[in-house]
Amino acid sequence: MKRTILILEHTKSEGPGTIADFFSGRYDLLTIKLWDKDPLPAALDNIAAVAAMGGPMNVYEEEKYPFLKAENEFIKEVVASGIPYLGVCLGAQLLAKACGAKVKKNSVKEIGWSEVLVTPEGRQDNVFSLLPAKFTVFQWHEDTFEIPKNSSRLAFSGDCDNQAFVAGEKAYGLQFHVEATENMVKEWFGKENDAVSREILSKNSVNAVKTLRSAKTILGAFERLFA
Repeated sequence: MKRTILILEHTKSEGPGTIADFFSGRYDLLTIKLWDKDPLPAALDNIAAVAAMGGPMNVYEEEKYPFLKAENEFIKEVVASGIPYLGVCLGAQLLAKACGAKVKKNSVKEIGWSEVLVTPEGRQDNVFSLLPAKFTVFQWHEDTFEIPKNSSRLAFSGDCDNQAFVAGEKAYGLQFHVEATENMVKEWFGKENDAVSREILSKNSVNAVKTLRSAKTILGAFERLFA
């Protein structure tokens, strides 16, 4: 029987992208559409990993988005169970909150292609040690997280001090959109005609190749953490 990768989806437009592409066929992918009131699983049997995607909401907007409260408890259970967790953007902020760290507004809104740098701690990490010292990512966020206690800061950028961390050995939070594909970026910005959108799309094809390479490295190393 194939093991399951559970995908927590917070909004229809921010799906698993490269994550689904990488793991499809070797694992069963079960998407929980929290935005559509799908329930979280009652048990963690046969779950190889959990991936939590991005979304426009803030982690503290539990009254407006009631699923966030249940998801917070679920993430705590996943981490305590030692199941590998990969949080992207909002998913990373949710991991930080579940681990007791604050989530707050970043000094600037990061949107578009940028470069992140691996920290000295990242150079010793099972996942980030396989990446170049500096690599291209796609950003779209205005919040940021503090690094939880007993966690390691793995990456940073000029506009955001905390781009990635690992809690324990198997729970990873990535502020950048490792899941973003060329087509996803086209869908997000293709209908816009502002200067930022035009700049993003002008570099989409070239940078999508770079980010896909990094995504495969991250996801391949993350898979080796599956028990």
